[in-house]
Amino acid sequence: MDTTPLHGRVALVTGANDPEGLGYGIAQRLAGDGARVYFGCRTAEQVHALTENLRPAEAAHAVRLDIANPDSIQEAFRQIEASAGRLDILVNNAGDGANCSALEETAEQWDRIMTANARGSFLCAQAAARLMSPRRFGRIVNISSQAGTVAIVDHVAYSSSKAALNMLTKSLALEWAALGITVNAVAPTYLMTPGTRPSLEQPAFLASVLARIPVGRVGSIDDVAHAVAFLCHPDSSLITGMILPVDGGWTLA
Repeated sequence: MDTTPLHGRVALVTGANDPEGLGYGIAQRLAGDGARVYFGCRTAEQVHALTENLRPAEAAHAVRLDIANPDSIQEAFRQIEASAGRLDILVNNAGDGANCSALEETAEQWDRIMTANARGSFLCAQAAARLMSPRRFGRIVNISSQAGTVAIVDHVAYSSSKAALNMLTKSLALEWAALGITVNAVAPTYLMTPGTRPSLEQPAFLASVLARIPVGRVGSIDDVAHAVAFLCHPDSSLITGMILPVDGGWTLA
């Protein structure tokens, strides 16, 4: 008898194409806990490349899903339903950002970031809930940021979009609790990923970041993946509408 906590569950993690990225790490953690996992990829080329890596693992699949495109979202969820017959877990990891001052922020940048981080997450959650509600069970975890709680200089669109994602989390949790669906968010501090590594490898910038983190280190992909997995497990059924900081204490002060 399989005793892994997510045995028999079907999960989708958006933005999971990069083997060194956060989404991929979360997807691997859920697969390790027994879930059948769909790795969301923005392009057909990413699907092809990832499929080559996932081929030995029958419980892992790549699916094309561009969160900026409503038609792509609907098609991805249709494919998952046709393939697996259900969806139990959604992790809204895909997103966008820009390091730009408020005076220089463009309308295009604002719209792109809001579309990815707020609208795309909502449309994916909506499509997921339509598959989850007939079974009266679902786990939705949104990947937010400490920037959704405290302002970060030169990240006005990103901070605003993550604050919107936090309120989306609370609103959906309230509305969908009666359907057996929990909705939570994980809000990390700076993580060592391919996107942040160039900045964090600069001693002055790293020192400025560490000065804000009481535990004295930046986060890792595993730190976030563990938190996400916990919120997907059966033992978390009474937790919903929460924004869980994984920030080493950054937002305490």
